[in-house]
Amino acid sequence: MPTAMRALLSLAKSTPAVTPRGRFPNQTTISTLFPSPSVSPSIPLPFPLGHGTTTLGFVFQGGVIAAADSRSSCSGLVACPASQKILPVHSHLVGTTSGTSADCALWKRVLARELRLYQLRHRRRLSTGGAAKLLSHMLHPFKGTELCVAATLCGWDGEEEGSPDGRTGMDEERVTRAEKHGNARERTQPSVKSGSTSQPTVASDGNSESVKISHARCQPIGKSATSDQPTGRDTASSTLPASKQSGPSLYYVCSDGLRLQGALFSVGSGSPYAYSVLDGRVHWALGVDEAVSLAREAVYRATHRDAYSGNNVDLYHVTAKGWRRRPREDLKEEYYREKEEERRRKERGRREDEHKVGHVEEMLKMTG
Repeated sequence: MPTAMRALLSLAKSTPAVTPRGRFPNQTTISTLFPSPSVSPSIPLPFPLGHGTTTLGFVFQGGVIAAADSRSSCSGLVACPASQKILPVHSHLVGTTSGTSADCALWKRVLARELRLYQLRHRRRLSTGGAAKLLSHMLHPFKGTELCVAATLCGWDGEEEGSPDGRTGMDEERVTRAEKHGNARERTQPSVKSGSTSQPTVASDGNSESVKISHARCQPIGKSATSDQPTGRDTASSTLPASKQSGPSLYYVCSDGLRLQGALFSVGSGSPYAYSVLDGRVHWALGVDEAVSLAREAVYRATHRDAYSGNNVDLYHVTAKGWRRRPREDLKEEYYREKEEERRRKERGRREDEHKVGHVEEMLKMTG
């Protein structure tokens, strides 16, 4: 074979084959373009890290109470003494968080976004049961992974019952704060909370998802409503039946897809101690002050015994006007306040004993 022919054949073998535009050659794959890392992205921890928290929620005639401590722990380390474990979702719904802080914050933002989109599309709020079902369906695909989210959704279902001027509970709180600082411009600005996507409430047409509320023991009986003629967004929202029952509602959702409805939930390492306070004292006829005091005491008792809970107590009250946050209280002050009360009781008892002893001595002198 001539030398020129051999050179052409060798050049043809060394030249890569021409491929159609937009396609890779046969010997080129996605794995070669984007090589996988040598280390797996999900690496098991060399040792378990202990986490702990105390969160609780219960319903009563005045709404829903949600309370939690503020200590974020990582094994024996107090990572943050002032974390926020109760996150607002929308104007009439808050959620307590237990688990990995980053996971809880992320999924609460996702849930808040979806509920806001639902409200804009259908011009009504999604019920608490519907929000719990949505969160459960979003978390279920991650079952078996290291995702750790345990949320208690505390909300109010039904039509909004705002103040005479049409403001919700959050608006009234914001206006009160604006009046104190003398800033009248805040009255017309929307309320924006850190870590939340809550927006000014859209006017509701009175329709809401048909959810049967039961205060029995943790039976998920929520049922979504359907439309007979779903010809469009406006038509679908107008044909949805109105809620048969409105009022406080409480749901527990876990990262494995579990969804429970009940009247009392406590989640976290301090929950056994909180249940010991709440079980015999929570009932429907509680007043607002009694419910607030009971929730505060339950968190305090739990933090007193649980090493992973402590620092402060946050408390939210959800009513027909929206959620309202109580001032954060330092549990150390509660501890010293209780110690002072105990000292006063002992002093009072000692004085009564001295009075009784003196009275007995006088009687003995008179008889002697």
